[in-house]
Amino acid sequence: MIGRDFFARSVHELAPDLLGVTLLVGGVGGPIVEVEAYHHEDPASHGFGGRTERNAAMFGPPGHAYVYRSYGIHWCLNFVCEEEGSASAVLLRALEPVSGVDVMRARRGLDDPRLLAAGPGRLCQALAVTRDHDGRPLDEPPFELREREVEPEIARGPRIGISRATELPWRFGIAGSRFLSRPMPSRP
Repeated sequence: MIGRDFFARSVHELAPDLLGVTLLVGGVGGPIVEVEAYHHEDPASHGFGGRTERNAAMFGPPGHAYVYRSYGIHWCLNFVCEEEGSASAVLLRALEPVSGVDVMRARRGLDDPRLLAAGPGRLCQALAVTRDHDGRPLDEPPFELREREVEPEIARGPRIGISRATELPWRFGIAGSRFLSRPMPSRP
């Protein structure tokens, strides 16, 4: 099992190291296949402008969840990292459905396994992650994180769905995974 100490480091180190880690929420989930890094000095980061009620969990200790609503519709799950107060986090963009696939299908209302958790909003819907998970420790139920069994080939590219710092190659994915929210650049 992965503990909170795993998250007490740079967002740029942590983000690619999360690929292949299995995330379960209430026993439902699978290996993480795509993430994005958001550094506290990054103008696209929610913590860049300072602490608010919405982003308070980002300023908390590493190894906790930061959950926010995107466009007033979708929940998005982030893992807080670095040191307390830094406001750096890794956004989970996609995972490969492995455990509780029938539960994910029921929550998402579809059968295609590729679309169950491909995208931050889909991922949260499939895992039933909501604002109630904001600020919770990642090494306590309902969360469970298991170390990856093999080191994957990692591709990187620009982040998706932001309007600032779009040129930064801080999106990481498992090369060739069919469960990504969008294809990664062809060169890992």
